Amino acid sequence: MSIGIEPASPHSAWTMLTGLIAVDGSTRHPHVRRLLAPRPSRRDLSDAVHALCTVHGGHPGMIDEASKHCAQPDACDWLAVAARGFAGERAMLVRLSAAVGPLPSTPGQAETEGVLVGMRHALGMLAQSDRGGCATGAVAALVMDWETVRQLLAVAADCFGAELAPSRLPAAGVNAAAVAMLGDTPATERAMGFGVRQLLGQQYGLWNLLEARAAAREPL
Repeated sequence: MSIGIEPASPHSAWTMLTGLIAVDGSTRHPHVRRLLAPRPSRRDLSDAVHALCTVHGGHPGMIDEASKHCAQPDACDWLAVAARGFAGERAMLVRLSAAVGPLPSTPGQAETEGVLVGMRHALGMLAQSDRGGCATGAVAALVMDWETVRQLLAVAADCFGAELAPSRLPAAGVNAAAVAMLGDTPATERAMGFGVRQLLGQQYGLWNLLEARAAAREPL
């Protein structure tokens, strides 16, 4: 019996992506759920906004780097659209960081800065991967996971009297079509899955850090 490579089903990559986000996305983290609950801590919201700005608010960001490097040629157009859309999110993060005021006093601030810079560097390296599909999967995961981040930022904006412009990131239907097309072989689907897991791991690590910082502030 010969052993060959089975072609990927048309929507398997998208199913993989949404399944991983459902299990490991930001919405599942206890700290995120606390921030989205009624009457969240203002200090915790401010801390989250500043951390998100440090990791995702600089230029060039992960999506910009992935679009520029574009190791998967068929993804270039979609990556360019995502990069333009995330430019608005980056500007919004900067404005919201000013609105929420200074960082809340927290033990271990210097160590935190080092961790956040390390996360940003890790995302940059992921975006520049030469493995076709890896950066694409990471970008798709960030765009989809950002829906939860947006909810948190909306809570912060309401709490601190700021306004958020509508998101200009690609809609879910656009992302679904792009991911299904780009992950249409077992090899690219595996590479995309790797990128998705790496991105979600970094996001989850960010919430772990912010949760620990919130706990450290309680006695203050």
